[in-house]
Amino acid sequence: MTDELVHLDIAGGVGTITLDSPANRNALSRQLFADLFRHVNAAMADDRVHVVVLTGTGTVFCSGADLKEQREANVSGSGQTGPGGLVEIVMALWNSPKPVVGRINGHARAGGLGLMAACDIAIAVDTATFAFSEVRIGVAPAIIAVVTLPKMGLTNGLELMLTGDTIDAARAVQVGLLNAAAAPAEFEAVVGRYTESLLKGGPNALAETKRLVREVPGLATDVAFARMAKLSGVLFASLEAREGMTAFAEKRPPSWAVTE
Repeated sequence: MTDELVHLDIAGGVGTITLDSPANRNALSRQLFADLFRHVNAAMADDRVHVVVLTGTGTVFCSGADLKEQREANVSGSGQTGPGGLVEIVMALWNSPKPVVGRINGHARAGGLGLMAACDIAIAVDTATFAFSEVRIGVAPAIIAVVTLPKMGLTNGLELMLTGDTIDAARAVQVGLLNAAAAPAEFEAVVGRYTESLLKGGPNALAETKRLVREVPGLATDVAFARMAKLSGVLFASLEAREGMTAFAEKRPPSWAVTE
């Protein structure tokens, strides 16, 4: 589709989803939401994709809601206001069985931080800046709080969400919004190291690990041990584990290794 605002490219086990609406700084318009949701679902359903990378074109990763659309909807009363579709997108990324890497090519604001935080690992170019800008236009970072607060914690969340202040990439790493920041010349190599490491994991093992990291902190200790002991037994007896251990013993790549 030549008029789509999001693209999906698959190569070497990686499905790269690119926000491509630089004219409005990759703002979350209705069309971008629709295109993004379609490509996220396509990547999850495609057996060639072991790792998903989410990125954007231009110098802005995502500027948040399309405020022009929002203003028009407010004035006309004919359209739904609010970031419609953001919940579905964020949940699809957050709950994806496949690891999702945020390749944060530039600045992110508001809903763009929600997309970033929904990724399992996020790496930004070190010139990027970030802000929860919602309060400055009279709204709250309601939806994105669900995925940003577990990463930032209460103290950082209160400061950044209440002030709306802009922070640099180094501070974003410090508060837990990013895993790493890299100079432009090193950016692709750093992103590549993360994706290459993820491609070495068994698909089912990655999915279960991603799920348990999110689940365990909310469980009582005895419940957590019981559930994790059961899961461990299931995984060690799985065909994937047998193949992984056999491949290790035979000093060869496991069957899930990407060869293209």
